[in-house]
Amino acid sequence: MKAVEINGSIKTYSALPKSWGNVIGGFDLLSDSELETHGFYDVEYPSDYDSKIHNLGDLNFDSDNNVFSYSKTNKTWSQSVSALKAEKISNLKHTYNRELQKTDWIIIRDQELGNTTEQSVLDARAALRTECAEKEAEINSLSGKSNVVTYELPNFLN
Repeated sequence: MKAVEINGSIKTYSALPKSWGNVIGGFDLLSDSELETHGFYDVEYPSDYDSKIHNLGDLNFDSDNNVFSYSKTNKTWSQSVSALKAEKISNLKHTYNRELQKTDWIIIRDQELGNTTEQSVLDARAALRTECAEKEAEINSLSGKSNVVTYELPNFLN
């Protein structure tokens, strides 16, 4: 991303314009040093910026490093820590429920037909329930809103 200051206002560009000033075409193909002669510089985010717990602040030009850089502020949440935990646990259980649903049909079929369900299916389902309970305990042990918000839930990609 690039930015330029125009009349005291900073404008950012995710894609550079094809023309700018006296450059009729190919402006977007210029090298970084050529773009800098027109006032276009890279935009940098704070090194420890995390959109889950930070808001981007003002964009300012850092003349020491020749870049535009954002400041950041910590987000605040209106919910209590316990409410954030309850929401995170609800999402956790929904995630594990979706994973268990993949084998629900096996359990239902076997119950309806009086068959014995394969032990590997039962073991896999038990492991998911155990893992979910462990993650719920991890969430409940967290302190601080930002820790709850940044807790990563499992992502099953099957």
